[in-house]
Amino acid sequence: MATGFRFRDFVPEDQPEKGFESLFKLFMQLVTITSGDVGEALSWLNELDKQYGLTDDGYGMGNFIDDLKKKGYIDEDEQKKGEFKITAKSEQKIRKSALEEIFGKLKKSSTGNHRTPHTGQGDEQSTDLREFRFGDSLESIQMTESIRNAQLNHGMDDDNFMLTEGDLEVRENEHKSQTSTVLMIDISHSMILYGEDRITPAKKVAMALAELVKQKYPKDFLDVIVFGNDAWQIEVKDLPYLQVGPYHTNTVAGLELAMDLLRKRKTPNKQIFMITDGKPTCLKEGNGYYKNSFGLDRKVVNKTLNIAAAARRVKIPITTFMITSDPYLKQFVEEFTEVNQGKAYYSGLKGLGHLVFEDYKKNRRKTL
Repeated sequence: MATGFRFRDFVPEDQPEKGFESLFKLFMQLVTITSGDVGEALSWLNELDKQYGLTDDGYGMGNFIDDLKKKGYIDEDEQKKGEFKITAKSEQKIRKSALEEIFGKLKKSSTGNHRTPHTGQGDEQSTDLREFRFGDSLESIQMTESIRNAQLNHGMDDDNFMLTEGDLEVRENEHKSQTSTVLMIDISHSMILYGEDRITPAKKVAMALAELVKQKYPKDFLDVIVFGNDAWQIEVKDLPYLQVGPYHTNTVAGLELAMDLLRKRKTPNKQIFMITDGKPTCLKEGNGYYKNSFGLDRKVVNKTLNIAAAARRVKIPITTFMITSDPYLKQFVEEFTEVNQGKAYYSGLKGLGHLVFEDYKKNRRKTL
């Protein structure tokens, strides 16, 4: 019996999902881009709905807004009647979403502490094995590996099994360490110039790092500061609302504040992460500012290099994440990095989060 063909209407598999969860994912992205402006985020979501049919007659935008209120993600703004604001629950959700988006889903850790490369009488086992030494505890001996060594070294004769000190292997212990990190975010005007939104990815990286520290490394300290004409500290909960200002780039002010914060932390490891897209162009002088955006100003550069050297003297490495790749800026960053003996990365926005994440983990395995 010959087989034939049956034809039916083609239904694409990538039809947009409908309902609260699919809309909520988009809303979280939009409210981050709009710096916490719920009204603007909902307006954009409406436009996307018109273009891509995100809702249907069974579940519309009105239902979604009602659900946002019922689930505690938005609330009426007391200062602006008739408008909505995101809640603390939304702020936490945005941080978690950023963590999953940038770093992927992380496996839970039993202790959530960092490791240094120093082994010996530590307080947590590592995955590394070594030969037994005088003074090692009996509990650290790995019997399976030691018996296998004995069989390999002395043969497989069951009647004359021999286990010597040279066959014994122990598992290394690692010391845990606390780390204090200051994350500096450039909010100068260039972060939104040239048709590219650079501040939103920087915000997401900061939120993801904050959530990472909270979940996996709760004994660590993470402070976040922003710098434009001046520098000031912000709370983690304020990150979704962060906006670029009409500012120049006062890198010196940012580094000075970062070092002041780290001096107060009684931890063995301290470091500064700086996310920026441009050169330093500004200094605070008295009640005014010294500014020069044309090229690399000698006065501004020298001040910046001086504070990089000061950070080096107190053993605070600075890791610079430069999200532009202009050759003359690379030259400055290389000089800055050499003076501090820190590190520098030249990254596009897409790879920024992974670089920050990997460098944070890498630094936690050593004493800075």
